[in-house]
Amino acid sequence: MTMWVFGYGSLVWNPGFETEEQVIATLPGYARSFCMRSIHHRGTDENPGLVLALDAAPGASCLGVALSVGEAAQDRVLAYLRERELISSAYLERMLDVDLVDGRRVRAVTYVVDKDHVQYCGGLPLEDQAEIIARAVGGRGPNTEYLYNTASHLGALGITDPDLDWLSARVREMAP
Repeated sequence: MTMWVFGYGSLVWNPGFETEEQVIATLPGYARSFCMRSIHHRGTDENPGLVLALDAAPGASCLGVALSVGEAAQDRVLAYLRERELISSAYLERMLDVDLVDGRRVRAVTYVVDKDHVQYCGGLPLEDQAEIIARAVGGRGPNTEYLYNTASHLGALGITDPDLDWLSARVREMAP
């Protein structure tokens, strides 16, 4: 049996595991946004950055990538994802239906934000997001790198996200 993982941020450009298939996919009922403070990967406790998360929103949908993992690698990949994504328990692991661009519907391991977690910061104005992203640095590097890589890789796949495009342009104006 194949395990699927839904990627909408860094999993699109840096999954960290081998995939058998990568297919454009839509996750209904969730919106991608910089709604989670990052205190490990793209910021610190003293200077938090922002990372993308999936925020439940009626009528919304998120376009991303479904990544398939072969049966032999599933336990290893799931352990890796849990170590990476659940580092501060701000994400919740869910099995959600995603619609693949080729017409298939699959259940995918998906990490969504916990709105009750202290790192949740939904609703920040884009200008505030840009100011935070322009200056934050964490264990995996500058917050700007995370933004630029995500926006450019989504764009290369034909996935447009107006907020990410605006943030990329604005942060380039602000960043040193």
